[in-house]
Amino acid sequence: MASNLQEQLKVQQMNINERMSKIGKKIAIGSGKGGVGKSVVTSLIASYLVKQGKNVGVLDLDITGPSIPMMFGIDEKPLGSSAGIMPVVSESGIKIMSMSLLLPSNEDAVIWRGPMISGAVSQFLADVIWGDLDYLLFDLPPGTSDVQLTLMQSIKLDGFVVVTSPQNLAATIVKKAISMAEELKVKVLGCVENMAYAKCPDCGKKINVFGNDEDNKMGIPIIGKIPIDPEISKLCDEGKIEKYEIDLGGIYKILEGL
Repeated sequence: MASNLQEQLKVQQMNINERMSKIGKKIAIGSGKGGVGKSVVTSLIASYLVKQGKNVGVLDLDITGPSIPMMFGIDEKPLGSSAGIMPVVSESGIKIMSMSLLLPSNEDAVIWRGPMISGAVSQFLADVIWGDLDYLLFDLPPGTSDVQLTLMQSIKLDGFVVVTSPQNLAATIVKKAISMAEELKVKVLGCVENMAYAKCPDCGKKINVFGNDEDNKMGIPIIGKIPIDPEISKLCDEGKIEKYEIDLGGIYKILEGL
């Protein structure tokens, strides 16, 4: 029995290696903290990369709380065959795979223990047919547990982008994710600060809602800032996040330089 399991795991890893060999750059986007907007940041980066003419995929690895398909307005079910699973393609051409696309309803709960979640991550890595991509973005759940370990131990990531909001509490917890990546020998590219500021709708003045925006509490470079903007929430709710316009040229330059 143990021998059969070892052989299955070996074949699965070979499949993972084959799938990933066709991907240019593999970037994980995560945070030790929940509620900081990892999926929003992932969606905005993916949308920006596509606008630069890149072939992009997004693997939503928040197995128990997936939200990527809703942000892109996708409810189509992926097609599967003996060769694997085809990701669903968004309006702008982003290839997307998520657990929510495999459930009968978006409201169905995935009530699994850690080993099953780790198994789902490995299956996604082994079975999804991405084809040739310039970038594959991995949207991670909060924390530093099963999903993160399975991903970082199964493939060689080109970088890890950390997402935080400006509060001291968030920064303290997010440092755990940085520590995890460094311990697993994954290159930390920098931090994207979400909800970094707001603009007065009347005068356009920049308001640092959570304090001094020059106070970098992360210990790593801040490579991008995303404002508090009701338009982002509106477009996410409508499944039209691709239509949001924001200059993420700084992040793009770092990803291009890998």
